[in-house]
Amino acid sequence: MRVIAGTLRSRTLEAPTGLATRPTSDRLRETLFNVLSPRIEGAHFLDLYAGSGAVGIEALSRGATDVVFVEKAQPAIKVLRANLERLGLTGGFSIVSGSVTAHLRKPRDGSRFDVVFLDPPYDAEREYMDALLLLGGPAAVILADAALILAEHRRKEKLNDEYGTLHRTRLLQQGDAALSFYTSH
Repeated sequence: MRVIAGTLRSRTLEAPTGLATRPTSDRLRETLFNVLSPRIEGAHFLDLYAGSGAVGIEALSRGATDVVFVEKAQPAIKVLRANLERLGLTGGFSIVSGSVTAHLRKPRDGSRFDVVFLDPPYDAEREYMDALLLLGGPAAVILADAALILAEHRRKEKLNDEYGTLHRTRLLQQGDAALSFYTSH
């Protein structure tokens, strides 16, 4: 894996060993950020199920103001911290160790995010519904006006068009993966 573009372009990233964490492929990340490019500069970015941190690091490389990484798997957090350290990143991010749903349920410090990316393990189908329902319901207070919520999932897995106030505006498919784009209405 590598950073696709921006200030950290072509720098390599490590991924946790084993099959518990499935990093977003370089090709899909490039497609994702080509679509997001007008929105990333200065954005507040929330990377849920962060794994190795590849997506959030890409956002930082392309000019996001800050990234919050949320991950509960300790091996993934160890790799995420090592990636940030190896890249020389010392600020503009925070790491939340714990479950995504617990994070979305707890009181906020007033943070509002322009872009939210979620990529739970493909086999954890319930995680998609739980996280998207929270973002389209009680956790909507963390969304900035015109926030964009993106969910990476298996191409053959069908996510709902709506979760509370979230409405899918686009479905982008590439290989075995898909990206569902949601906005709040």
